[in-house]
Amino acid sequence: MLPFHDVETFLAHNPLPLQEIVLELRNIIASVAPDAVEVIRWGGLSYFHEGRGGIVSAGICQIGIEKDHIHLAFIHGKFLPDSHKLLVGTQKYKRYVEINSYENAPWNELKELITYASRFDPRTIQA
Repeated sequence: MLPFHDVETFLAHNPLPLQEIVLELRNIIASVAPDAVEVIRWGGLSYFHEGRGGIVSAGICQIGIEKDHIHLAFIHGKFLPDSHKLLVGTQKYKRYVEINSYENAPWNELKELITYASRFDPRTIQA
């Protein structure tokens, strides 16, 4: 994970409510994927398993900061179990969850999705 100061600097120009969501997501990711690499990419924070590949092929998730909400995106979201029907999106494989407030975020369900994404290995997909 990046040093907290780097993340704090990255978040500094965003509204405090969005910063709180990002920091909680970051805590969840660290708890379920302690070996995840965290980088600032594409205007957000991206997480991946370095030993499995790069930021896309071994991606866990990306935290995108929008004007008034957070996008928690999963590059391999199409393949993740989603019994709570949180994932949306029309891209071929990528799916995301829109988080509008800390108080209303489905934290347990998000942790479940992040856990699935952390364990997912796209090399196991049968063509």
